Amino acid sequence: MAVAPQWEQVADDIQVQVESGRLRPGDRLPPTDQLREQHRVATSVVRQAILMLRAEGVVRCVPGVGVLVAGSQPV
Repeated sequence: MAVAPQWEQVADDIQVQVESGRLRPGDRLPPTDQLREQHRVATSVVRQAILMLRAEGVVRCVPGVGVLVAGSQPV
């Protein structure tokens, strides 16, 4: 069984937090540095995870504010 790429593991962790209600619509994700330290990955890995979550509609990026959980989750 292949191990998922690091960015996918980070994205999956954030997705689980959203699905469980730990992160709710409008909540801001922790800063990149905090996510990097928490998951023990490079900054580029965290950025890739956020890009994928953004493409899936899970999060949205707001300049000057940060990365927020989107208002409605895709089905």
